[in-house]
Amino acid sequence: MVNKNISNCQIIKTVAELCITANIDPDPTIRTAIEQARQMETSPLAQNALDTIIENMSVAVAERMPMCQDTGMAVVFVDIGQDVRITGGSLTDAINEGVRRGYRDGYFRSSIVKDPIHRVNTGDNTPAIIHYNIVEGDTLKITVMPKGFGSENKGAVKMLNPSAGIDGVEAFVVEAVKNAGADPCPPIVVGVGVGGTMEKAALLAKEALLLTHDDSRNPTFGDASQLGEPETEPETEPETSNRAFWREVEVRLLEKINALNIGTAGLKGKTTALSLRILTYPTHIAGLPVAVNIGCHVARHKSATL
Repeated sequence: MVNKNISNCQIIKTVAELCITANIDPDPTIRTAIEQARQMETSPLAQNALDTIIENMSVAVAERMPMCQDTGMAVVFVDIGQDVRITGGSLTDAINEGVRRGYRDGYFRSSIVKDPIHRVNTGDNTPAIIHYNIVEGDTLKITVMPKGFGSENKGAVKMLNPSAGIDGVEAFVVEAVKNAGADPCPPIVVGVGVGGTMEKAALLAKEALLLTHDDSRNPTFGDASQLGEPETEPETEPETSNRAFWREVEVRLLEKINALNIGTAGLKGKTTALSLRILTYPTHIAGLPVAVNIGCHVARHKSATL
């Protein structure tokens, strides 16, 4: 098979556009979930806060301005087909140049510092955090997730003993959201990763934020190439049972989190979280890694395939 050539110029342009649209245009499923939360809400304070969020989204689209002043650290997921050849330069350099141009052209805030301690701003919101995933085929799928740190700071990872079981997993997730309180700008979306190693669980939790928020199915095993897309029905009964099990956990955890009564903007009310999604991965006999990654109410991400 002849490799498909994709130029770094195409990649730069695509990433720049994704940075802009992700920060300005809300995910339709998120906006719908917020509107539904507003319809169900009975607290006047929470109603007012939800009205403000909805209005803010409309203004952002109309005025082509970011939904939030924290336009985030650019987290980029790349599914690169094994039959793809990048021409004209480095793929990583092209992605960072796209981020640089997108944040410049969108007049977005530069939030990245060169060193975690000395704190000198890079001035162009680079470098991005890039996750590469090699897949079959001849396409290049790029997803940009601008991740604000009001929510990112509230992520958590814990290495549970296997004996903790599902009760321990659920208790940790609820505790993480409870400790986060109003800081991640609720109503939030919650990503949970279970299994693998410490860093794999953390990545799964972030990838779970990319799953669609109106899809009732649980893909069970983490695969960035399938995030946010319809999953094929499982062929074996054990996996069907496993998917059903984790979907039940998602529903149960969402109910527990909303029972915390943190509410929109921490003003109490019925909706603390809009959705919760779980991705899992096989793990070692001696471990039960669990991670939580929280997204604020705008839950920004956009994708394009070249």
